[in-house]
Amino acid sequence: MAVKKSTEIEEIKSTNRALIVALVIAAFFLGSFTNKVATLEKNTAPTAAIGDVKQNNPVPTIASQKPAPITAADHIQGNKNAKITLLTYSDLECPFCKTFNPTTQELLKTYGDKIRLVFRHFPLPFHANSQKEAEASECVASLGGNDAFWKYIDTIFERTTSNGTGFALDQLGPLAAEVGVNQQQFQSCLDSGKYEKYVKDSISAGQASGVSGTPSTFILDSKGNSQLVVGAQPIEAFKADIDKALSGK
Repeated sequence: MAVKKSTEIEEIKSTNRALIVALVIAAFFLGSFTNKVATLEKNTAPTAAIGDVKQNNPVPTIASQKPAPITAADHIQGNKNAKITLLTYSDLECPFCKTFNPTTQELLKTYGDKIRLVFRHFPLPFHANSQKEAEASECVASLGGNDAFWKYIDTIFERTTSNGTGFALDQLGPLAAEVGVNQQQFQSCLDSGKYEKYVKDSISAGQASGVSGTPSTFILDSKGNSQLVVGAQPIEAFKADIDKALSGK
């Protein structure tokens, strides 16, 4: 009987030792996993995918690198010597850019000679027609000038249903003729791929200054200060930033 009890005691002790060892191992792995998670949370910064940017609330006005300087190659609408510049990176097939385009026109009407609008291309890779549409607008500008360019992109925004193929590529030529450009010369320009690199360089320049989606608009003041406003924000949001920039505060 004593032998049996001794054996039972030894079995219990053995079981307890096994449990203790198992708990120690489990605690080790749990601690290791927790440390890895904490390290990842500490060291991993969120990244934004390149894409359309819808309207957000509150307005995401963020610090950014300054965009590439405005040159004679840029398309400017409004007073060329205005104190405030709205520099927008846009995609002609982006639905939020379509929504945002009337906002920029309303801002030009509201502020008159105080602001100017600069348009730069940022066609998104998942919008099948946007790269070629951007190139088409540059062909129009080269043949018909700045006014023809603005009329061309405004009309695309008005007519496209967006999301990649909202404006048919076979209608780019007729639209060029509609805004006063020789259609044959336009088609020759477009087919040559003359402005393919120009548009792609615009994308690279945008990315280098912090653009990751469309529309993205820099508000630049006369002192060289720069803010990047992301998304198709309402006009009131831009008025607040423009008024602040005009006041010099």
